[in-house]
Amino acid sequence: MATLPSVSYSITVRLEVDAGSSAVGSLTNAVEQVGGMITALDVAAAGHERIRIDVTCAARDTEHAQAIVDALGAVDGVAVHKVSDRTFLMHLGGKIEMSSKVPLRNRDELSMAYTPGVARVSSAIAANKDDARRLTIKRNSVAVVTDGSAVLGLGNIGPEAAMPVMEGKAALFKRFSDIDAWPVALDTQDVDEIVRAVQLIAPGFGGINLEDISAPRCFEVEARLRELLDIPVFHDDQHGTAIVVLAALRNALRVVKKKLSEVRIAMSGAGAAGTAILKLLKHAGAENIIVSDVHGAIHRGRDDLDDNLRWIAENTNPTGYTGDLKGSVSGADVFIGVSAPNVLGGEDVAEMAEDSIIFALANPDPEVDPDIAHLHASVVATGRSDHPNQINNVLVFPGFFRGLLDAQSHNVDSDMMVAAAEALADVVTEDEIGPNYIIPSVFHSDLSTHVATAVREAAQRSSSES
Repeated sequence: MATLPSVSYSITVRLEVDAGSSAVGSLTNAVEQVGGMITALDVAAAGHERIRIDVTCAARDTEHAQAIVDALGAVDGVAVHKVSDRTFLMHLGGKIEMSSKVPLRNRDELSMAYTPGVARVSSAIAANKDDARRLTIKRNSVAVVTDGSAVLGLGNIGPEAAMPVMEGKAALFKRFSDIDAWPVALDTQDVDEIVRAVQLIAPGFGGINLEDISAPRCFEVEARLRELLDIPVFHDDQHGTAIVVLAALRNALRVVKKKLSEVRIAMSGAGAAGTAILKLLKHAGAENIIVSDVHGAIHRGRDDLDDNLRWIAENTNPTGYTGDLKGSVSGADVFIGVSAPNVLGGEDVAEMAEDSIIFALANPDPEVDPDIAHLHASVVATGRSDHPNQINNVLVFPGFFRGLLDAQSHNVDSDMMVAAAEALADVVTEDEIGPNYIIPSVFHSDLSTHVATAVREAAQRSSSES
């Protein structure tokens, strides 16, 4: 599947050209000839003999970026001086910082913020630990915890390499819900050590966001931490994805006028995200689901079932289907893929039910080419930003944690997740909803607040009932 030039591979090339030459006019043509896209052209310095120009271009990948540089350097009269990767420049020194909320301009302010005045506040918390939620950053803080074992599409790249992703997550928390999030990259992939490390740092945080921890270890880490801690623990790769999928599916079903309880759903992928999606769909009322992995449909008769697959087998596939993924897709109303690229072709999705829905979420290459899927399905969603209906976790996790923190919740449950999905879906109004708009933009002004309100109310209900 061909990709278009993207700002993710954006470079700025500093060039020098003869002041009297016609090279400037050839720059745009040179970039376009190799499939690049100029997004800015700035004269950095001008003289009587030479002109210095910064050309900013979008490329498809690093090799394509180099091809653009070579094309610019080949223009007569042009000398390439420096090439800057704008994405790397953004990450220099990290993307987040700590700043003080209080002024420290004189001795009085210093004595209240630190010694000796701070001792009174510490003593109050020692007498009542719950006051930490009121008198410290715990009230508004989340730890973004990873072991670097399942980072984006990069796999097991380790804690240091995971840090730029965790920083980005922290920046999104701040931008979309004003939460102070802190990256915590652990140099271990031992479940016991991860659990113990998070348990030890938990007093300083109001919530734990587990991130990019591989399955099946992530299931045990989350389950054990939820038992041990009195603050909410949320594995975004599982539950953030599940919430957005449920919200998008809710609206897609509105478009095709079908009910969640009545449709047949074929799923591809039984890892962390797939399992969480399955469980949330069932909690929301879905009844007829067949899940397939690399070995085909998951059913009770398979002899390779671990604990997670056994749960899936016992709670799905009511007809006992034993075939492959393609067979399960035939006649299905909905396909949801969180697995691998190109596992389906046009001939497969053509066999789906009328007014079908396809969520092909593998990234960067989906389970089926979206352009082909559109030929057969009424609604198509992907994990990509260059197609309509992008399923993106950032739509939910900032508002979700905002609601948990505001409610001072001690836990996370499925009712809160369904409330978040319904709130996210309801951001798209009846006047706006359509095949190419089933999920709002992450920059929608009311999105985070709407989700936070729903989660806070659900958390407060849960607290009053317990």
